[in-house]
Amino acid sequence: MSYLLNAIRHLVEIETMATSKKVITREEWEKRLDNVKLRKEDMNKLVMNFLVTEGYVEAAEKFRLESGTEPDIDLATITDRMAVKKAVQCGNLEDAIEKVNDLNPEILDTNPQLFFHLQQQRLIELIRNGKVEEALEFAQEELAPRGEENQSFLEELERTVALLAFENVTNCPVGDLLDISQRLKTASEVNAAILTSQSHEKDPKLPSLLKMLTWVQNQLEEKAAFPRINDLSTGGLEDPAV
Repeated sequence: MSYLLNAIRHLVEIETMATSKKVITREEWEKRLDNVKLRKEDMNKLVMNFLVTEGYVEAAEKFRLESGTEPDIDLATITDRMAVKKAVQCGNLEDAIEKVNDLNPEILDTNPQLFFHLQQQRLIELIRNGKVEEALEFAQEELAPRGEENQSFLEELERTVALLAFENVTNCPVGDLLDISQRLKTASEVNAAILTSQSHEKDPKLPSLLKMLTWVQNQLEEKAAFPRINDLSTGGLEDPAV
């Protein structure tokens, strides 16, 4: 990743030395890009990092065999991590919590916010399934004590319990808690916590690199008109607007 960033920064430094905005043709820009040397090993590591972090275990194993790039984590642990993530996404919070503890009980012991959010999601699933009495009992016994110790937890608990005040959540101000996005948010949080416990980055490097590319292009555009990459999915250059 450092090779790519240095290459991009190098191009910016060259072009921003000019005091007035200039036009860089596609031919000239491509020549400059051709002079930037990128190691295939670094590109492969970026791909492997993305596959491992996002949990594509089969693709990571296939890529390992084809490219000879070794992951910095045991691929077997990806399957376990993805099982936790899938359980949360499906609303099976008891199963998810059990799986996390099987992986490493210290994850929840040392992360009270994550544990609260998993329990909060469990409460949301009870409400979703119409188990009102069970939801109230669970909120009182499991979540209320934590809310007394943490003001932000208490506010989240009150917001969640408010779901019970509405028969129709269509116009409910807290109805977003029942959206699939809430499950995905919780799943992403637990996924990041597991990765951290395994001494692995919680976010893949590739998206950060693409954000850096966009930022650098915007900075350079103040000094010059040049072929931009506007569609990151294809990486194609578009002629500068003059």
